[in-house]
Amino acid sequence: MLDALDRRIEDKRQDLVALTQDLIRIPTINPPGDAYVQCAEYIGNRLARRGFEIAYIRGQDTPGDSDRYPRTNVIARREGGKPGSCVHFNGHIDVVEVGRGWTVDPFAGIVRDGKVFGRGACDMKGGIAAAIIAVEALIELAPDLAGAIEISGTVDEESGGLGGVAYLARQGYFSKPRVDHVIIPEPLNKERICLGHRGVWWAEIETHGSIAHGSMPFLGDCAVRHMGAVIDRFEAELFPLLASKHTDMPVVPEGARSSTLNINSIHGGQPEDFDGLPSPCVPDSCRMVIDRRFLIEEDIGEVKDEVVRLLNRLAAERPRFSYSVRDLLEVLPTMTERDAPVVKAVASGIEAVLGQRPDYVISPGSYDQKHIARIGHLHDCIAYGPGILDIAHRPDEFVVIDDMVASAKVMARATLALLTGGKAAPEANGKGRAS
Repeated sequence: MLDALDRRIEDKRQDLVALTQDLIRIPTINPPGDAYVQCAEYIGNRLARRGFEIAYIRGQDTPGDSDRYPRTNVIARREGGKPGSCVHFNGHIDVVEVGRGWTVDPFAGIVRDGKVFGRGACDMKGGIAAAIIAVEALIELAPDLAGAIEISGTVDEESGGLGGVAYLARQGYFSKPRVDHVIIPEPLNKERICLGHRGVWWAEIETHGSIAHGSMPFLGDCAVRHMGAVIDRFEAELFPLLASKHTDMPVVPEGARSSTLNINSIHGGQPEDFDGLPSPCVPDSCRMVIDRRFLIEEDIGEVKDEVVRLLNRLAAERPRFSYSVRDLLEVLPTMTERDAPVVKAVASGIEAVLGQRPDYVISPGSYDQKHIARIGHLHDCIAYGPGILDIAHRPDEFVVIDDMVASAKVMARATLALLTGGKAAPEANGKGRAS
């Protein structure tokens, strides 16, 4: 059965490439959330023809959701021959903006040098395509397996996943007894199993001032200068403190094994959407968005207190300094145990297909596993898929075709193991439906 499964996936190589190209050609850019419905329906229509029941679920009233840009998700489910566990493949359909520096059309799905190029090829339409091909090959050979298989295409992962997996998790779509095992085909390299991710705290710091005429700044109080003092303290105190913290989590790359803070944006003074000459005013507000990534050894309360204590010291020392802090997002670190069923199943597949032991890693950034663990309380979840992590979000993004084929074999083997409980697989059905 396993050899037959590998051969069936090899036979589907061109179908896998074509599927990846089709998904890339649907420009699901987030923000604002273009073409979500078109992409969801493409996936749904394909899987409906393979016997899946299809549901389209809109993340009503979530950030960015509107009639123009509906947060439409698709979940496809196929029941087996008898009751059993459920394996769910979850992939996000949104991609980041194109950016500059491309030498190929980012939405043409060009094939060259054994790679498929395009925005989202790596992150993560190649992974979605590999999961679909893996599942199709498996059900063609063994249509009567016990249990159920689900495939979802969800939205907004790049902006937090609130209209996608978070919304669905609150509706019970990522909890037992509906789902038992989840594989997210994020691009973490085909020989790696990603067990989880670091924690994240996004916050907005605002410094307050007093408006006055720009020719007489001494009559006002410049909020931007106050923010400059905050940045100076970050450089002198906070950044060195964070660099001194290290984790035992196998985070990749090596630099992410320390705590980090990124200044995501600063806004102060003249509105940024105005291209005329500025008016001469002392800015009375300056806002900075920070992106703090923290380790499993750190407490979220202490993470926040480090920033607040620094700001309080400034308030005590700097004349007229005042501030406010607003939480935007917080996610605790998560790490699935290495002996979890889904980890062992994928590890066995990697050893069989690639002939090597897997690397176990933690992602430097969070992804939708956070919602499955926190809201769905389902912890048998990992990220595994084709694609090179360092290629994601960059110009001329690509996915290697051989990597997609190999990952599809691993996914198919893992699904078979999870649905059969590791028992001997049923005989291949030579009359299985062709793609």
